[in-house]
Amino acid sequence: MALRLVGAGLGRTGTSSLKAAVETLLAGRCYHMYELRGRPQDVPRWERALAGSGEEWGAIFEGFVATVDWPAASFWLELAAAYPDAPVLLSRRRSAESWWGSMEKTIVALLQEPLPADDPALARQRRLTIAIMRARLDERWWEPERAMAAYERHNERVRAAIPSARLIEWSPGDGWGPLCERLGVPEPQDPFPHLNTTGEFREIVGLDET
Repeated sequence: MALRLVGAGLGRTGTSSLKAAVETLLAGRCYHMYELRGRPQDVPRWERALAGSGEEWGAIFEGFVATVDWPAASFWLELAAAYPDAPVLLSRRRSAESWWGSMEKTIVALLQEPLPADDPALARQRRLTIAIMRARLDERWWEPERAMAAYERHNERVRAAIPSARLIEWSPGDGWGPLCERLGVPEPQDPFPHLNTTGEFREIVGLDET
């Protein structure tokens, strides 16, 4: 099964909501970072892809029709080349500052927690995420100014590399319209999903536990 949509937007740009929306529009599964918890076999595949020793896209995305979020978003250029018929979706916040405001309280906070000694699979997944952030976002990804500059740089690279006829830009609040127009599907009657807010993320991963 070939991917029908390649997500290039970084995490904390509404990707959980997009996952649900895309699954509705394309009637298939959308690959998101959360998939790794149920698919530990993918972690070494991503490790090999990051090391440049193998791109096992067919195995990783078997049964999926789209991608959003990390880790796939960090390999957007490779995936755009591997699936040339798939539109590329650049999800983004209204500003780098608003992106960082969410990022700092969620992903950065989580990745700066001690690795879970009682869950080797989860620890390996987090090490992978840190390695991807360091290699493909910025080596000092936890610093606000560096991270925001990297966010802007990432978005500009996507815009420069992907022809406008293939690129879909979307921000939280845009709703169904831009997606449906470019994918050529009707807009659902249901409200656009709104998932994984900062508070929900922190509760799910236990960041607010005392």
